[in-house]
Amino acid sequence: MSVQLNHTIVWCSDKHRSSAFLAQMLGRPDPVAFYHFMVVEMDNSVSLDFYQQDEAVTVQHYAFLTSEAEFDGVFARIEARGLEYWADPARTRSGEINRNDGGRGVYFLDPDGHVLEVITRPYGASG
Repeated sequence: MSVQLNHTIVWCSDKHRSSAFLAQMLGRPDPVAFYHFMVVEMDNSVSLDFYQQDEAVTVQHYAFLTSEAEFDGVFARIEARGLEYWADPARTRSGEINRNDGGRGVYFLDPDGHVLEVITRPYGASG
């Protein structure tokens, strides 16, 4: 068997709100409860398992590879919600998307401040 990422835990202050936000923004099915998690499934059999905690949440970064059409949907939802977005992880290029590696990319924040990234080409894909 090859080594594959199966799931990761996303620490959050409200697992229902945060998992629903991600599922809606990425056009995924509704989150499913599993023990004390709310689970958002990706197409490659990896899940993001949202776990609620009372302490301050340490901000993380999560990147999602999409098709051009899926990117259009995500970006339309970002704009429809009036969310701030950036072309770079340092958040210095507000209101822009990037065109790295011949694709498109954008960064935006989830309700706990996790930095979400959507890209249409993997890093280094242009050669």
